[in-house]
Amino acid sequence: MADNGDEEYRIQQGDYVVLKRGDIFKAVQIVPKKKIIFEKQWFFLDNAVGNLYSTTFEISSGGILQPQKLKETGNPSDLKEAGTDNRNIVDDGKSQKLTRDDIETLKEQGLKGQEIIQQLIENSSTFRDKTEYAQDKYIKKKKKKYENTVTILKPSCRILAMMYHGREPGKICHLRYDTLAQMLTLANIHAHSKVLVFETCAGLVLGSIMERMGGYGSVIQMYPGGGPVRAGVESFGFPAHFHDTLHEFPICHVNALLAGELDTTAKDPTAEEKLNLAADEEQIQPEAEQQGSPEEQNMETNAAQDQEKIEKEKRREAKAQERKVKLEEKRKKLAAAAALLEGRNADGLVIASRFHPCPVLMTLLKFLAPSRPFVVYSQYKETLIECYTKLKEQGGTVNLRLSDTWLRHYQVLPNRTHPVLLMSGGGGYLLSGTTVAMDQSKPAASQRSEEPAPKRQKASVDSSRLPSLE
Repeated sequence: MADNGDEEYRIQQGDYVVLKRGDIFKAVQIVPKKKIIFEKQWFFLDNAVGNLYSTTFEISSGGILQPQKLKETGNPSDLKEAGTDNRNIVDDGKSQKLTRDDIETLKEQGLKGQEIIQQLIENSSTFRDKTEYAQDKYIKKKKKKYENTVTILKPSCRILAMMYHGREPGKICHLRYDTLAQMLTLANIHAHSKVLVFETCAGLVLGSIMERMGGYGSVIQMYPGGGPVRAGVESFGFPAHFHDTLHEFPICHVNALLAGELDTTAKDPTAEEKLNLAADEEQIQPEAEQQGSPEEQNMETNAAQDQEKIEKEKRREAKAQERKVKLEEKRKKLAAAAALLEGRNADGLVIASRFHPCPVLMTLLKFLAPSRPFVVYSQYKETLIECYTKLKEQGGTVNLRLSDTWLRHYQVLPNRTHPVLLMSGGGGYLLSGTTVAMDQSKPAASQRSEEPAPKRQKASVDSSRLPSLE
């Protein structure tokens, strides 16, 4: 049995986990008897419950996971014989004695991935002639093809960012994980702070901020459209108290809040119209069903049809009540978020969106307290250059910095350390800065009149000594 102290490090029923094989990731939830398909293989995660995170499992027959033994993680080839170079090796496809049918037969006999690799090595006529480096490369390639293993990881900001960037970069605006790390640092995300977030990255940026805050403080998500998108937040698998710190506020109501015209007690007219339309449609549907021949209308007087009408009426009332409850909850959330924003004392602002960031940035900066950081991500530098120019013209910010990140992986092996040939083309651009309080009593045009008196006198004297053009 696991101790209570290490339960958070063990896989539990209902947890959100990340499956890993090589450089491929996939986020799933552990549900009993649910078939998971990952990299053209299917299996069940029931046997993973109770094991530690980062455990590597072997997929046996029937899709059952078994923890991989430590002795099986070594090199499947114990041969020390190796050639000096590969110049005499010809890739003619005849060096491997085993055919595809033979390999399938080995799989049907229940041989594991490393045992199949061992058979491939023994039946290869050119393996011993290859150099030691070429042998390692050959084994690595065959492991990737024939080993039926999967590693279960605990979700984190870094792992999920790598997963999204590798599988669906368009969903997160091509935000790379090193750029996300810089955003969290530049925005000074920490516990017990109040952070404004405007993002359209499937909730990845929002979840990363919540993870960094550790369930303490307040996160206000400004969202466009009908509701916030939080698919990435669910993949983190946060406890319930983390969601208590999360608030939401529609970006379309920001101008009304700044003008003091937002009425959080009034009903949302658009939501009420949707509710009334849905109720009207439900009323029209039974009336349309009543139309028909006179004989059918006479038959509607029996008790069975009366009972059906009563049940339909009850269901319609229950749905209407459910909609009213949801509308009331939405109004309460709006009022709570508005109360947090009215103080205009937020501790940080993070923007990562597919929309043009300039109007959003200029509006949301008004909710930040002085001497607070902000950071804006964009896939294109032109939009951030426009933001930079407007901030310089408007004032109220210092330490403005426009930067981009460059990342390249290195292979670190004995006598084979070199940069990886393939690399990411770009990780996007960041605009960061700090807000300052502006002196509203003095206009911006009065800066010239505030020059020191000696400079003004000297300038006037010098101008008087200029020769006349007459």
